[in-house]
Amino acid sequence: VCPSKAEISISMLCFLSSVRLTHSSTAVNKSTASYSYVIVGAGSAGCVLANRLSENASDSVLLLEAGPKDKQLGSTRLSWKIHMPAALTYNLCDDKYNWFYHTLPQAHMDGRVMYWPRGRVWGGSSSLNAMVYIRGHAEDYNRWQSEGAEGWGYDHCLPYFRKAQTHELGADRYRGDDGPLHVTRGKTSHPLHHTFIEAGQQAGYPFTDDMNGFQQEGVGWMDMTIHRGKRWSTASAYLRPALSRPNLRTEVRCMVTRILFDGTQARGVEYQQDGQTKKVFADKEVILSGGAINSPQLLLLSGVGNADELRKHDIPVIQHLPGVGCNLQDHLEIYVQHRCTQPITLYKAQKPFHMVKIGLEWLLRFTGYGATAHLESGGFIRSRPGVPHPDIQFHFLPSQVIDHGRVKSKIEAFQVHVGPMRSTSVGWLKLKSRDPFAHPIIQPNYLSTDTDMLEFRECIKLTREIFAQKAFDPFRGPEVQPGPAVQSDAEIDAFIRQKADSAYHPSCTCKMGSASDSRAVVDPALRVFGLQGLRVVDASVMPSMLSGNLNAPTIMIAEKAADAIKGIPWLQDPGVPLHPQSD
Repeated sequence: VCPSKAEISISMLCFLSSVRLTHSSTAVNKSTASYSYVIVGAGSAGCVLANRLSENASDSVLLLEAGPKDKQLGSTRLSWKIHMPAALTYNLCDDKYNWFYHTLPQAHMDGRVMYWPRGRVWGGSSSLNAMVYIRGHAEDYNRWQSEGAEGWGYDHCLPYFRKAQTHELGADRYRGDDGPLHVTRGKTSHPLHHTFIEAGQQAGYPFTDDMNGFQQEGVGWMDMTIHRGKRWSTASAYLRPALSRPNLRTEVRCMVTRILFDGTQARGVEYQQDGQTKKVFADKEVILSGGAINSPQLLLLSGVGNADELRKHDIPVIQHLPGVGCNLQDHLEIYVQHRCTQPITLYKAQKPFHMVKIGLEWLLRFTGYGATAHLESGGFIRSRPGVPHPDIQFHFLPSQVIDHGRVKSKIEAFQVHVGPMRSTSVGWLKLKSRDPFAHPIIQPNYLSTDTDMLEFRECIKLTREIFAQKAFDPFRGPEVQPGPAVQSDAEIDAFIRQKADSAYHPSCTCKMGSASDSRAVVDPALRVFGLQGLRVVDASVMPSMLSGNLNAPTIMIAEKAADAIKGIPWLQDPGVPLHPQSD
């Protein structure tokens, strides 16, 4: 349980005053290099910041990344496991570019330990993810505003989504056409994608021509961060175009072990690289962009967090902030799968001979089945009456995935990834030890509320309704998963506990909010409470979970934060038309 800020005892206050100077006294020795900004993490947010903050030639920027670059010998072809969209499962299943986290056993999921891949490479998780570009619902951002994130309502966020984006369909009130991040639609025109969209409409859901525009609700075509047949990560979109700037320096394979403080002023960071301990200093700010796991972990290692927990690890306390690592939220999803009666799925494409053909075409021309992640259609619906806006998301795939792609399919099959988007279960993460190389303890508390199980049950039932529509008659074979034996609520619940898995969307562990919020870690400008010269800019600052994938919102957060850091007034677009909510 995460205590409140007010629960710090008088004895703890005495402890803080006794250790603060000793911890910080070794921090500032500026015989080493300094930069205007030191950014920790070259992921989805860090690459954006490196580009935007180095636009001012008078500011110097150092970008530190724990993993390697995303190219070998400067070639995307040699790093095809990252840049070929269809190859995405390779890096989800090993630890070369991946932090490879695991949770505690989940009490409400039959004691299962859940696997959490997170990017450790230029581009971060945007170099590992399925390249689905979803912003969430406008009301998510209005909820953030009501939760204390002043200036983060939809009218303040939409301009930054547009600023980041170049959409192949051109600009409108919702889309951008001159940003670094290229966004496209699928090119395969696979018959099963058309079938899914038709079946969704037969089941009573509207067609939406832009899930990121006027109307999220309905079924339709997904936007993707794929450009000219290649994954368009933030490393491709933001970092590489800025590398020629003389005021931007990057370092890879360097593990930041703590933030250096002078009292409550962040002065730099200490990191390990090539077996050596190094320090670097920031004249203006240290910015943490390590993501929802690494950013709170680094704060805790540096003495920023729940003081009682820090004392357990003999870490001197710089600032008592009990919300660090709390408020952990994630999306769960499950696969509903059917055999396909026609040989048109991706099953054949996964045979060695065809994989070679697909790979060669991509290597030579960046086209073909290798040039897409195949999650080209999907949808957003409401689980039940009274839900004001969609709380269930579909990703349709004309193939079968088993165990994160670590087990190969043996049948012609198709599936829907489905899950609730605003679950009420909330978890936490804590340090396992003061060793910065030790993974933290991760407790998401999945399915710990009755509401979450009810919503997940509806996910299964509503997916089955779509697959039962006439459009699927030419293709629908027997249900593989959950299977025809799973019918009652109790049977569905047991299936969910056994088979649901993370959608890879951890967030909210350094919550943005007002100073009166005892769980808030950063203010609306993303400055860490009680400290100077320190911000957090990544998915960890989200106050609450969004209704959709998190990569596009994380990029938006970084674009908006860059303006705040540079002192530029935030953009705003009031009165944007939106599809009305339901009662």
